[in-house]
Amino acid sequence: MRTSRNTFFVPKFNIRLLLCLPLFALFLLSSCADKTPPRILIFSKTAGYRHACIPTATAALRQMCYQNGIAVDTTEEAEDFTENNLKRYNAVVFLCTTGDVLSPTQEADFERYIQAGGGFVGIHSATDTEYGWGWFGGLVGAYFTSHPEQQTATLHVENHEHPATKHLKGNDWVRFDEWYNFKNINPNTNVLLTIDEKSYKGGTNGDTHPMSWYHEYDGGRAFYTALGHTNESYAEPDFMKHVLGGIKYAIGKQKRLDYTACRTPEQPDPTRFVKTVIVNELTEPMELDMFPDGKIIFIERRGNIKLYNPATGLVTIAHRLPVYSEQEDGLMGLALDPNYAENNWIYLYYSSPSDEAVNILSRFIFRGDSLDRASEKVILQVAVQRQECCHTGGCIEFDAEGNLFLSTGDNTNPFASEGYGPMDESPGRSPWDAQKSSANTNDLRGKILRIKPLADGSYICPAGNLFNQNAITLQWGSPESKQMTTNSQQQSGRPEIYVMGCRNPYRISIDDRRKLLFWGEVGPDAGEPDSTRGPAGHDEVNRARAAGFFGWPYFVGNNKPYRDYNFATKASGNPFDPLHPINNSPNNTGSRELPPAQPAFIWYPYGNSPEFPLVGNGGRNAMAGPIYYCDEYPAETRLPDYYDGKLITYDWMRNWMMAVTIDSSGNFSRMENFADSLRFSRPMDMIVDKNGTIWLLEYGTQWFSSNVDARLSRIDYVRGNRPPIPSLQVDKKAGSAPLEVVFRASGTKDYDKDRLKFELDFGDDTKWESDFMRLPTLQAGLSNNAKPLKNNPLDSISHIYQKPGNYEAILKVTDQSGVFKTAKIKINVGNEPPVVHWNFGGKNRSFYQPGDILNYQLIVEDTEDGSLQSGRISAASVATTIDYLETGFDITSIAQGHKAAMQQAEYAKGKS
Repeated sequence: MRTSRNTFFVPKFNIRLLLCLPLFALFLLSSCADKTPPRILIFSKTAGYRHACIPTATAALRQMCYQNGIAVDTTEEAEDFTENNLKRYNAVVFLCTTGDVLSPTQEADFERYIQAGGGFVGIHSATDTEYGWGWFGGLVGAYFTSHPEQQTATLHVENHEHPATKHLKGNDWVRFDEWYNFKNINPNTNVLLTIDEKSYKGGTNGDTHPMSWYHEYDGGRAFYTALGHTNESYAEPDFMKHVLGGIKYAIGKQKRLDYTACRTPEQPDPTRFVKTVIVNELTEPMELDMFPDGKIIFIERRGNIKLYNPATGLVTIAHRLPVYSEQEDGLMGLALDPNYAENNWIYLYYSSPSDEAVNILSRFIFRGDSLDRASEKVILQVAVQRQECCHTGGCIEFDAEGNLFLSTGDNTNPFASEGYGPMDESPGRSPWDAQKSSANTNDLRGKILRIKPLADGSYICPAGNLFNQNAITLQWGSPESKQMTTNSQQQSGRPEIYVMGCRNPYRISIDDRRKLLFWGEVGPDAGEPDSTRGPAGHDEVNRARAAGFFGWPYFVGNNKPYRDYNFATKASGNPFDPLHPINNSPNNTGSRELPPAQPAFIWYPYGNSPEFPLVGNGGRNAMAGPIYYCDEYPAETRLPDYYDGKLITYDWMRNWMMAVTIDSSGNFSRMENFADSLRFSRPMDMIVDKNGTIWLLEYGTQWFSSNVDARLSRIDYVRGNRPPIPSLQVDKKAGSAPLEVVFRASGTKDYDKDRLKFELDFGDDTKWESDFMRLPTLQAGLSNNAKPLKNNPLDSISHIYQKPGNYEAILKVTDQSGVFKTAKIKINVGNEPPVVHWNFGGKNRSFYQPGDILNYQLIVEDTEDGSLQSGRISAASVATTIDYLETGFDITSIAQGHKAAMQQAEYAKGKS
């Protein structure tokens, strides 16, 4: 622990000697009363703006506490926020902290500290801290929004009885400071000081603008003062007495902390999550589900319906469904009927291979491990355009009442909108206008539909959908199915619509207990906001308590508005109004006036997010996973109770998973990494089986193609002995025979530090194995930069493949308990990979000046097939894509890879 030991202790001296030492006079009374002096921790870490007053404030608070019999430790290390360390303190002071200063584990330990009866004091910018941690916002009492220039103002004393204000004379306190404006003010606090906004310039909270308050919160006591920006404040007697009173309130009666009262459970050990790869080398896996007998059914975009049998370990193709698979279309959605055990029904959402541009939701009979194609019953169709990509949606989920939810994308080309709202109203530009779909109440695209399928193929549009107050039964294709309904606000729309205003709601999730719908929303591409167009692009995780409009294409994130923009004249109009959105597009066939826009639940851009800092930065693709309720699964196989009621979200591009805590009102409380000891390859879909185990589809690295790392995987939480985690790498995966390959297994891990046995089957009837051994220790250095140990035998397992062929090398690692895991890698012998490089004629390979002509030549040489230059390799066999970084343009636009991916897809169709 790196806590600064600026602490005063009561030594075990003779009391008469202690009386002779004035330094300890104040502690004598506590000693005589056999009472330990109170102790506080002053924490002043900053991850944003750093106040210059922190050193002065720390010294002044330390001196003041010493004079008042309070022991003090100071720290700027978040690592000191552990349960064992926090137990030492009666109160913790957040002194001018800013930004995201604690990790999720540290946040959980601090929550438990407060719930056990600990105290909290926030000074000045403590309200400019941890915006993504809702619990902390309730504790500190508000969040900072802005402040005017420093100036003199008048404070009103609202309570003269509290220790923080009882020393103040009269009802007014005039002083100089930096005065904060607040948002998300906790209404349950007891206000001590308010500021008179008439006495200074720049206040935005009105007549009851609080500046200091206290309250009991979640088992503990909290005090906050917005005062204290300047160095001079910490030499001001009235201010220091104000802070001292707040500290004494937070300390309270020095009761022993009671951790049995904690509601926040201890955070589980992330290394106990274990991922097992079941199947590799899939081709664009989309969605999965599980049969009652434990078999896994999953679909691939190009039409394959596959079945995994855990009893045999085999994967079979149950059916090849003909689909239209250009652009992003294909076989997109899958779900089992809630009564599958009785009726054998499954539902598929796919793009019709016919000339009619429609996506179809159909019901099939799936029996005997095969699909009965003749049993197809079309439930509904979604008319689409196929001239331009993108955004299909396609997720299918059922709720506990038997309602089927289907997500549909906006079916709009985003590439001509510079990453802002695609609303091109020019003639012939409908595929570039999302107002035709997402904002069109008479269109099923850009929506989440809610219907209840019936046995005869008809369906009920339940009461409470966006445009119908009463339940409506429809048969697709009937005249009634083409009519709109009208809600109480006289807005007409399709009765199937539950949520509208979506861009690409790719994965949805239903919380039956809280009656909430969640979905991940893949957002637009703008890297920066533009004053003439609107905000930067954001991905969203959305939550619907009831039917509603969620903003696209007029708003993004927490209702950040785009401007009305004329794509023909390049003229910008006014920002759209989230309370009164209007669809004036000539491509709109529904209501002109739309319901008020609902803000996102979670939102984040390409760059760092101040509201949700854990999400990171870079390319993004938000998904909503399951809500995990522990009591639905056996105690011995489920996740720890810590995850009870949490929503699991994930990001397809950033390869992370998060556990999101939702409060009793259905609001965001906090976010933390989930299973962050594991590595993923574009998580696509997940389910939870009857044992509480998570099954996961991973799409793989490359777009629109088969991938070695496209997988069906399983995630378990292991409570006892953890299996080893094998790692197998090679210096080359292909080459002509004879081929020497050097294998490396030193990346293998075992969190229990067991002795391990390594067995490597090269796939050609030869093997290598070791005795049980400890993993060699890495060389000293930073953990991310640690170098392999020299002469590590696991780094130099050499093998020569003598004959051409395709071989699968399998590494098996077994621990002392007999638990083992395997890793596999394929080796292709017989053909040397081609050598490909650019020839720029000696010019710089990284940058050039505007206006320069860049001459280049592609060099392709292949041992067996010749070269491009000799003509033995044709130019048609080589595909190239070029991206460039424009000055001032966001580099993430290159990382997105949309256009390059589409070109690669076109190439793959003709060359695969």
